[in-house]
Formats: sequence, structure tokens, C-alpha cells
Amino acid sequence: MNFPFSAVRARRSFLAAAALAVAGSTALVTALPTAAQDASKKQLVIGGTAGSNIDQLQAGIVPILQKKGYKVKLVEFNDYVQPNLALADGSLDANFFQHEVYFNQFKGDRKLDLTALVQGPIAPMGVYSKQRKSLADLKEGDRVALPNDASNLARGILLLQQAGLVKLKEGVNPLRVSELDLAANPKKIKLVPLDAAHLPRALDDAQYAIINGNFAISSGLKLSDSVLLEKTPEQYLNIVAVKTKDKNAAWAKDLADAYKSAEFKAVVDSKFAGYAKPGFLQ
Repeated sequence: MNFPFSAVRARRSFLAAAALAVAGSTALVTALPTAAQDASKKQLVIGGTAGSNIDQLQAGIVPILQKKGYKVKLVEFNDYVQPNLALADGSLDANFFQHEVYFNQFKGDRKLDLTALVQGPIAPMGVYSKQRKSLADLKEGDRVALPNDASNLARGILLLQQAGLVKLKEGVNPLRVSELDLAANPKKIKLVPLDAAHLPRALDDAQYAIINGNFAISSGLKLSDSVLLEKTPEQYLNIVAVKTKDKNAAWAKDLADAYKSAEFKAVVDSKFAGYAKPGFLQ
């Protein structure tokens, strides 16, 4: 996969631009009351991961915000760690790349003061293969690569259970299951946890790979290439995250309204067919 910006370069670029703005002719707002700052803020920096997430921002959200007078810079990331850290340290105003299960676990583990602002569409997780035409062709001992972060690992195992390939123990938390929670694995599938961004490349070695939709699309795969797509539960829809102190800011309201707009729905319906969506976009 080729990513036009690394998280580090994007962050440095933003910090450099901010320094120039302070030194140049940009209006000084630090002396204004907080409410006035919120109302006058018209430059937003929003992060997203490569593929469907950054594409949704570019095609659907940025044009709506521009019509409201905002200047928007998008920063593309190639992992699931840096976007939340960049949001927490102020390099981003918002990000759009993660589902709520991952978000709650990450911000809790890192003690980050972040808030989910609004839900948005997500490309479904899917099972892909270069070596097998379908799951019916799965052979005993086949290798299945899947995400290694706890929430998406659980999501991948649930997808295997949806396909009838494994069975979970009774009473386990479906949001936190791991390889240790399998009650049955009749085909003796070998689970290979990997960083989510690397899973498309795993198709050269593993017989199957369970890939998050955004990384599948950024690698050139299509949802229709999958041998199985998940039936995405609501808790796995993407969310827009902001710093908690910003959740009631005027710009945050405008950002949330953009996701709920008929204009964005039209973009999703035309350009992102097959994506799982919140009720207000149905």
C-alpha cells in the first residue's frame, strides 16, 4: 500500500503551518473568551485512515463544511494508534476512523479525554482470499490472518463464528473474545493475528485474511472481492471523535450536522454502496 502521508509527516506539517500562522497575519484569537473562539474557529484539521474513511471525508464532509465557510485540512494515517494520540495532543480537531468499541477501549487504556461526537458509515469487515474461491474451499489447517488489536480480533472471530467455522464458549463477552475462547474449531484453523494495516499483504501467505474495510479498499480490494462480509452491528459503526472540551463547540455541531445531512446521505448512497450506516443515513 502507498500512503501519501505518514502520520509523523502530517503532524509535523500541521505544526509548521500553525507556527507560520501565528507569526503571520492570522487573527489572534487567544485573548477572546472561549465561546467567541469556538464561534470564530473556521479552520479544521481532521484525521482519517487510508481508504474508505479518508474518502468519505474528502467526498462527503469537506464540501459541506466548505459551504459553511470552513477551511478543512485532512491528514491521512496508516494505523489505528496515531489518530487518537494526535487528537489528544491537539494536532487534530477531530478524527474519523474507528468504531466505538475500539474507541472506548483505547481512550480508557491511554486515559485520553476524548468523546464520540456522531456515528458514520463504515466499510464492513470481510474475509478475503487469493488462494481459495470461497469459504467452502477452506481446508483443515488453513491459515487465517486477522487484526491483532483486541476489539477487532474479537470482531474477526465473531465473523468466523457467523460463517460456522468456529464456535465460542458459552457466556464469553463477544466484544472481548480471543483465540482462548474457542469451544470448537473443527477445521483446526490457524489464526494469525497481525497489525490491521498489514492484512492485505498477508493474502500472499495466508489462505484467508479478515480485513477491516478501509484497509481492504486502500489496498485495491473491493467489498465484492470478499468471500464473506460481516453483518455489521451498531457498535462497530465508525464514530467521529473530538476532545471532550470541544464537544459543544459551534464547529463540532457543524461537523455533526454534516454527517446527518441529506447531502452526505446522497454521497454515501452513490459512492459508498454496501457500507453499514447509522439509522439517520438509512
